[in-house]
Amino acid sequence: MNKLSIAEIEKNLANLPEWEYYDDAIHAEFEFDNFKDCFSAMSRIAFECEALNHHPDWSNTYNVLTISLSTHSANGVTEKDFKLAQAIEAIVEPEDED
Repeated sequence: MNKLSIAEIEKNLANLPEWEYYDDAIHAEFEFDNFKDCFSAMSRIAFECEALNHHPDWSNTYNVLTISLSTHSANGVTEKDFKLAQAIEAIVEPEDED
């Protein structure tokens, strides 16, 4: 998998407003109502990580989940990182309620 250019990264980030690029990775922080909701999201994300065979650098402090994604074998951000970021967004972003 090839490392993306800055222009390609910025183009992909336009669809992921919660994420930003620095230190050769894309990063996001998500706040939940409580620890249980945060841990539940982490568990669901873990299944996506396994399915994509791509694993984040992440940390959890009470109700806050901090995630960094990069492809270590490419020494930077690849399409694989954006695929996982989109899967994470689908898990952590609440559905629109009508």
